[in-house]
Amino acid sequence: MQIIGGGKMGQALAKGLLKANWCMPQKLVFVDPSSEQQELLRQLFPQSLIVSAPLAKTEAVLAVKPHLITDVCSSMEVPRVLSIAAGISTQQIQAAIGSDVAVVRAMPNTPALVGAGISALCKGASASDDDLAWGESILASVGEVVQVEEAALDAVTGLSGSGPAYVFYFVEALVAAGQAQGLPPDIAKQLSYQTVVGAAALLAESGKDAQKLRAAVTTPNGTTAAGLASLMEKDFAAIVSSCVTAATQRSEELRAQSS
Repeated sequence: MQIIGGGKMGQALAKGLLKANWCMPQKLVFVDPSSEQQELLRQLFPQSLIVSAPLAKTEAVLAVKPHLITDVCSSMEVPRVLSIAAGISTQQIQAAIGSDVAVVRAMPNTPALVGAGISALCKGASASDDDLAWGESILASVGEVVQVEEAALDAVTGLSGSGPAYVFYFVEALVAAGQAQGLPPDIAKQLSYQTVVGAAALLAESGKDAQKLRAAVTTPNGTTAAGLASLMEKDFAAIVSSCVTAATQRSEELRAQSS
């Protein structure tokens, strides 16, 4: 199996695949034209093959920048591909790579870098359920996977693809708010980071939905209720909805521009 593009997401997928014993290091190939990137990859994956051009007849993960997809695909002879390039449709990839190649497309997110990602997966017209299962097995090595219709990938991009940045921004605001209340910067940072990490772990492991967990920690007329009342007064839910909508619409625009 070859990974086209040796950047952070390509590296994350490789680490996940090797950790999950999806393949042996000797069976993994990285394709990257940059000599500097090749040297880095040799240091990170000393047992894997590092080359500058795609291998023929070898299934591939496309982990290159979206604007490079057409050129890369037009020079490849592979049985099937999994693309993680944002905004490039399976139809566009199919046109560049050939109608006989199975194309599967996904939108992962950056927590895949630590094995805690979530990816949405869909298949192109030429792909079978077996191809879809192949793509899912790769993405499952770095987190959870859901299957969607391709038309939903813009919304996926707006929600989970861009979502980590929203969480990071919220944490930035928590840190600043803590400092404004007189906490030392390092303490405000530690409290904010671990609060978000712990809340996410509780959400993931408790089996309860977010609404029930929020209710459980909110004593009537207590401190949490006062804080939540301020968020609701400023229509926090509408702000979040507007954020996801804006990102979704921008994804739609970028997809249209690349067509």
